[in-house]
Amino acid sequence: MIRVLICLLILCLGNSSFAQETYKITYHYFRDGAMIKQDPIVVFATRGKSIVTRESQVSGQPRYPLEVSSYDYTKDLVYRISYLSDSKMISTVDSNTLKKYKYEDEGQGKEILKHKTKKAVTSVNSNKIELLYTDELKINAAPNDLGQTMGLVLEYRRNGNSGLVAASIEKLKSWPKDLPQINESNLLDELSYRDVLWKSKFIQIPIFQDAQICFQPGIKSDSILRFAEGTVIMKKVKVPSVENGAQAFIQLIEKSNGDAYDRTGSVFLISEDQKTTFLDGMKNGMETLPAYIDSAGTKYPGMVRTDGFSPVLELMRFFTPFGVSHFNDRLKLKGKTWQDSVIYRQDVSEFLSVMAGKEIYIGTYIGNYDKGGHKVSLELTIHPGGSNYADGMKILPLFNTTNVMEMGGQTYPTMFAFEKGLELKFNVPNDIKGAKLRYITTGHGGWGNGDEFVPKPNRIFLDGTLKTQFTPWRLDCGSYRLYNPVSGNFDDGLSSSDLSRSNWCPGTITNPVFIELGDLAAGEHTIRIQIPQGPKEGESSSFWNVSGALVYQ
Repeated sequence: MIRVLICLLILCLGNSSFAQETYKITYHYFRDGAMIKQDPIVVFATRGKSIVTRESQVSGQPRYPLEVSSYDYTKDLVYRISYLSDSKMISTVDSNTLKKYKYEDEGQGKEILKHKTKKAVTSVNSNKIELLYTDELKINAAPNDLGQTMGLVLEYRRNGNSGLVAASIEKLKSWPKDLPQINESNLLDELSYRDVLWKSKFIQIPIFQDAQICFQPGIKSDSILRFAEGTVIMKKVKVPSVENGAQAFIQLIEKSNGDAYDRTGSVFLISEDQKTTFLDGMKNGMETLPAYIDSAGTKYPGMVRTDGFSPVLELMRFFTPFGVSHFNDRLKLKGKTWQDSVIYRQDVSEFLSVMAGKEIYIGTYIGNYDKGGHKVSLELTIHPGGSNYADGMKILPLFNTTNVMEMGGQTYPTMFAFEKGLELKFNVPNDIKGAKLRYITTGHGGWGNGDEFVPKPNRIFLDGTLKTQFTPWRLDCGSYRLYNPVSGNFDDGLSSSDLSRSNWCPGTITNPVFIELGDLAAGEHTIRIQIPQGPKEGESSSFWNVSGALVYQ
């Protein structure tokens, strides 16, 4: 009997010792059969718990933000800990993750690191996930949330060609003392935690928040600079220096604050590459700026580049819808729920060379004649990355006929009524390889026969040679009906916002096109934009808002 008790005690002690065994598992990324050089995943696991972190955190060289997940299998809880900097950490608890995934058993898998495995599959957001796991070490662990309750996951494969595989399993003497500890009193709710973590990954530069753009002669300024009777607002912001490969986005949220109509809008940047800037004209009067003169002698101040002056750089051209938000209760239609705002978001990475590490003026214009006008929120975000289409790109403003100072001395651009169209000369100081024209174009004016509703070709000439010809036209305007609650409805069942237009729709962005100009030798060049603008109809004139900037490496 005593011998039996001793044997049982030895057996229990042996199991207890085994239960406390701790392992360090290192996982490497792979794609299409090849390993990827990326910060490896490191997992520490023992009976009842595991922690998923990164090699950079273990080695004392973390790359922020860094998220660590701690799994408590006895309580079915997952703690998330994110290091945002050397001195800031946030955390939360998730009670759902370990229960939400369902797996199908597919029998035996291949051997990994001398351990036999079993195969299980699941689906996450339409992606097929294959897991190879072992129960030989009597622990639960995985490089991410999947398979955490099945055993030790040794390979995670996504859609058959990419994933994570265990590169080493190291047995430790004890649980490392310097691993993250949970402070239950400092836990955020999961939504707040995710929001803080997401925003820590990029630079946010708020510019306007619910700012009013309206027509109010004599409107007084607050912290925002206001021009043209309130139809233009502007602010000076500081943009930090960024590493190569960063991407920049501008985001505008717009709501009607009383204006029911579709209006031209523009987010622009004051170019400061020459002695005289557009801001000088905004402050001192547009008549103080150099003017383009068309064949009829009409003057257009501040629209083209000259020796000593640069027009504004247009970051984004947008169009307000018919009364979104303010007029949502005016018309109720079965099966239609009006949107409460419009969000316009666009990649503007090509402008980083004139923004990063500088204090810049960014403005927003909405042409309108309403005292309430519109409310806008604007922010610039910059995101670190490895590469993007605009990496190393430089930009030079050439022309912008969008009359953002409409209420301050800029007339509508009707110079395209003449064969010459818009023509200007510019200089480049050095030879340029592979130059492009960043070009935005929209046609306006008239009614049924106006250029807003009649397709017109745009022709771009450089030094007398036709570089491209295309007809800007939008056929998808009906897609944005739910942003236009008070768009006019016609007897044929269409709404005004449905109608196709010259490269714009109510409630949308007009994207720039990049036109190949080729190699440019140092010195003077001539660019010409020719559009067959329609004739005047009574008091209504057609016109074209075009902006162009030279982009090059």
